[in-house]
Amino acid sequence: MLYPRIIPCLLVHNKGLVKTVKFKEPKYVGDPINAVKIFNEKEVDELIVLDIDATSNGSEPDYKMIENLAAECRMPLCYGGGIKNLGQASKIFSLGVEKIAMSSLLLKDMDEVEEIIKRVGKQSVVAVLDIKKKTFGNKYEIYTHNGTKATGVEPVFFSKKLEEVGVGEIVINSIDQDGMMKGYDMKLIENIRDTISIPLTVLGGAGSLDDIGEVIKEHGIIGVAAGSLFVFKGKFKAVLINYPTPDEKEALMEKYFKKIMTNEFI
Repeated sequence: MLYPRIIPCLLVHNKGLVKTVKFKEPKYVGDPINAVKIFNEKEVDELIVLDIDATSNGSEPDYKMIENLAAECRMPLCYGGGIKNLGQASKIFSLGVEKIAMSSLLLKDMDEVEEIIKRVGKQSVVAVLDIKKKTFGNKYEIYTHNGTKATGVEPVFFSKKLEEVGVGEIVINSIDQDGMMKGYDMKLIENIRDTISIPLTVLGGAGSLDDIGEVIKEHGIIGVAAGSLFVFKGKFKAVLINYPTPDEKEALMEKYFKKIMTNEFI
């Protein structure tokens, strides 16, 4: 049986591990390599690492950092940040990364995205959509460059377009919920989940394992990613790299997933 994936998402800024709130106020929380070592021990399902400087600064991906992360990482690794062309994507794969995540390139040069998909395979290409609710009305908009540039592009329509182009997975990242630890934007998730059939991962808002469970209960086999939940502990947000134990994951699946799947087959 396929199970939902529970995925830590690490943000890198000035070569350090940081956490943001609504894509602002990056707080240093440690060394990325040390975090990967801890997540290895905790046997996480998958790991996403996003360099939030690369695209904003117009710089190349930090290949040495990526190489070091890939060498240390014992779980599937997805890297995103600064990828602008096939050459860069190919080099990152040669360093041992399983998936690449792209954001601004999706809106800038879809022909290049299609070429990357053609060369490396759709299963290795992830589209990350940073999404913010508009001030008026219940509508959403995609942003790029670490949440600083509004695109005017509606995410549900664009998600369908990405599926048609051949992207293998979509990550929707809620800017409004980032670092708030008050739960995911369930309406946003529903809107996109109902539109696409390719794998979907959601990010932004988890404050507890039950928040993750609520997404799983509604959508079944889905990727549920979190940042703050897996680097902070307690109401004062003390830095502590953590991840559910096998028993905690089993209890979560028993509560939110297995019963739903059983009911579907009755």
